[in-house]
Amino acid sequence: MKKSTLFILIITITMLTVNPIYAAPAENEAKGKSSAGGQGNETAYKIEPGDILRIVTWKEPDFTLDQVLVRIDGKISFPLLNDVQAAGLTPLMMKEVVERELKAFVSNPVVTVTVVTPASKKFYVLGEVQHTGEYDLVKDLTVLQAFALAGGFTQWASKKEIILLRREKGKKIVFKINYKDLARGKNLEQNILIKANDTIIVP
Repeated sequence: MKKSTLFILIITITMLTVNPIYAAPAENEAKGKSSAGGQGNETAYKIEPGDILRIVTWKEPDFTLDQVLVRIDGKISFPLLNDVQAAGLTPLMMKEVVERELKAFVSNPVVTVTVVTPASKKFYVLGEVQHTGEYDLVKDLTVLQAFALAGGFTQWASKKEIILLRREKGKKIVFKINYKDLARGKNLEQNILIKANDTIIVP
């Protein structure tokens, strides 16, 4: 074998062994499937009371619900299965639960769970912002993102004395927020996630 050919062969083997681009496709594909499925994804939507679901069981119209309300107790009513827990589960987790329970009545059930209408969640921004009012809470949203939705501050805003009011288990909780610190990258623990019915007040 010529020296030049041997040199090219050694370089090629080295690239295949060392360079992660050649080693990773299967791993990346598996990760992609896991993320797409919703398992292991902490930000996947979780069903809550008030949501309206569509549950379709393939080739089984008796076990297909075009619209079913998640009750205040977090459960739904399903033919033959009676009450099934829904709240707190992702649609994928709910699918797996229904499929498992239906195996007593259907051979190899294939179920699809869709959130048709999510429960309406609101939060409020008041005071010295460009657009005060009520906003839909449709995803994980931080305080900084809430300010952006409200169009930013007016020139009179006291950015060091912002408060967030929250009610949990019948108690009022007050969070103090210093926007100037957050803008400088300080005290980032103040950039908390908004919860339903939170009220942000910018003096």
